[in-house]
Amino acid sequence: MDRPNSYGSRHNPEMEETQFHANRPNSGSQPQHYYNSGGSLGDLQIYSPEREYNAARQNGMDSQASFSRKSAKGDRGVSRDHVIKVATIADPNHDHQPVTLSWEGVSVFVKDKQKKMSKIVDAEEQGNRHQVPVKNGRKRIVHGVSGVVQPGTLLAIMGASGAGKSTLMNVLANRNLKDYSIEGHIKVNGLSVSNGIRNISAYVQQDDLFFGTLTVRETLTFRAQLGMDQRVKKEARLQRVEEVIQELGLTKCSDTQIGQAGTKKGISGGEAKRLSFACEMLTNPRLMFCDEPTSGLDTFMAQNVVQTLKNMAQKNRTILCTIHQPSSEIFAMFDRVLLLAEGRVAFLGASSAAQEFLRGLNYRCPVNFNPADFFILTLAIVPGKETECRQKVNTICDAFSETAEAKDIQQTITELNAHAEENSAIVEEAFANSARNEANWGRQFAILLWRSWVSLFRDVVLFRVRVMQTLVMGLVLGLIYLRLEYDQKGVQNINGGMFLLLMQATFVNMFAVVNSFPAEMGIFMREYGSGLYRTDAYFLAKSFAELPTFVVLAFVFITIDYWMMGLYETWQAYLIAAGIIIIVTNIAVSFGLLVSTIAGNVNLALAIAPPLLIPLLMFGGFFLNDESVPVYFVWLKYLSWFKYANELMSVNQWKNVDSITCRDIATKCRYTSGQDVLTSISYSEDNTYQNVGCLFALLIGLRVLSFIFLLIRARLSKS
Repeated sequence: MDRPNSYGSRHNPEMEETQFHANRPNSGSQPQHYYNSGGSLGDLQIYSPEREYNAARQNGMDSQASFSRKSAKGDRGVSRDHVIKVATIADPNHDHQPVTLSWEGVSVFVKDKQKKMSKIVDAEEQGNRHQVPVKNGRKRIVHGVSGVVQPGTLLAIMGASGAGKSTLMNVLANRNLKDYSIEGHIKVNGLSVSNGIRNISAYVQQDDLFFGTLTVRETLTFRAQLGMDQRVKKEARLQRVEEVIQELGLTKCSDTQIGQAGTKKGISGGEAKRLSFACEMLTNPRLMFCDEPTSGLDTFMAQNVVQTLKNMAQKNRTILCTIHQPSSEIFAMFDRVLLLAEGRVAFLGASSAAQEFLRGLNYRCPVNFNPADFFILTLAIVPGKETECRQKVNTICDAFSETAEAKDIQQTITELNAHAEENSAIVEEAFANSARNEANWGRQFAILLWRSWVSLFRDVVLFRVRVMQTLVMGLVLGLIYLRLEYDQKGVQNINGGMFLLLMQATFVNMFAVVNSFPAEMGIFMREYGSGLYRTDAYFLAKSFAELPTFVVLAFVFITIDYWMMGLYETWQAYLIAAGIIIIVTNIAVSFGLLVSTIAGNVNLALAIAPPLLIPLLMFGGFFLNDESVPVYFVWLKYLSWFKYANELMSVNQWKNVDSITCRDIATKCRYTSGQDVLTSISYSEDNTYQNVGCLFALLIGLRVLSFIFLLIRARLSKS
């Protein structure tokens, strides 16, 4: 029968822990450490690290141990057991051993944009004036906080808006730190692992970002193929997927497409949140950070999600989560609570002890009142009463710093640091996991190609819209320029029709990318930040997956219009025109990718795309003769694919036309053959190979620039 361990979790048969107890009486005598060598309450012996190390070696286990000590609770005389997790004796075949997260003197600063006007102002001396403290031109938003979270613990980080909850979470998880300057120490089992903490932890963000066309099982399979230890065989990965699906209650929706808000109905909000946990649980992390896991969920779903976290914590995991206004039932599920106010610690300890602490300061929670709401209201800064509220917050934070809980936290951190050398293996693992879990480039490309392909063709609505758009626009243009005549007026009509083909191929495909790719970039940034794959593998896989669509649709479009317009009717000329339109289509896609990666979001991309495209259109040779371009804009015309493509289309159309009808005999005919047309617009057949080379250069150059900007964004997001 499972028995609860001293962390509040159930006993794990795979991870036998030896507990060490120390009695710390009020008399101030030196603590004596004891240990129990067996699983029962046998005779206690004086603790010896060497003896415990040798015993662990004999049992075939790692040389790790766990301590606990008993202390008095301040002047109230209420004793309690406080477990200090220094290490764990565990099976070496078990990849994930419990860890204790500690942080000491952590302060977080952001650059103050108004540093010339900001000053450190003492609220007591300046009356109602108050400004956020600024140090060396930096605004401090977290003020020297310290804390510790042990295995088997579900910690809630709470506070009013602006208290510093998310900032502290990001700092502890070592994520999203590019705007921060940090002071203090963050350690795992007493050791600093810096960026390596990402390799032994999971970070579940507030927003659930998934490919809506994939099913729950496919999403988890994708993550398992790229995120799990590459030494694990495929069958074991798939088995792990099924275990996680069952563990998190996703069996019912496992084969349901996730869906997208407003476009495609899929799984519920609670199921999507559990799927976020499932994606991180595949690697069985011992340390988890969850940002607002109940945001946007109803009470039942929120309770279900927190119960899921509770179950995971009971398997000796260390879980921290920020949470906003939980119900009383949800709040009761948390083992410990960290109350933040104005970037300071107002309380850190057992959830049940928080009310007792505030009661001692004459802040009593009303009967039948939600304790979570009471804490937030007590620590909130009320508009119009800023000075009074900040004085109250400072009083509470100062009072907590003098409590037995605060002193216990500091002593725990000290003892963790003292025994840090016994946990050196975790540092090696933290940095080894990154290389061990990274799939090779070929696997990344193949799996990303599969996902892009499936996602593209399962989005039936978007695919149908693209097909219908191609057919409808092709028919409309074909009807407008139906069977053009080769006479003096027809020359202008034919040239205009060909240029419209280039414009249609550009605008439609560019805006198709601009409207879709920025939305996908959020998923890419999150997955890249988790180390799932490389940027080049993603970019190439997406490009190859979408290539057939843009080639086929461009071919259908030119096929309809070429014969309806009555352009030069030979198969060779038709195939050349089709090739030109296909190249222009893919250049437009490349330009759309470049605009998307520069902008980063749909709205900005849509705003900057037309101003960037119009100058290229103006120097395409239709609105302005190629020889009439102002000298100061000559450089711009060489960046216009309209110029090269229009010349190729015109030469392909007119070079073999020997006769152009001239019905008005009294007036001198301007065009008598196709060569006259080419001469009038300053185009020459001699430039054919040069134009083709320039089109391919633009195609490749725009793709390379798109990749570079995407890579820069990815690297900055990971910093």
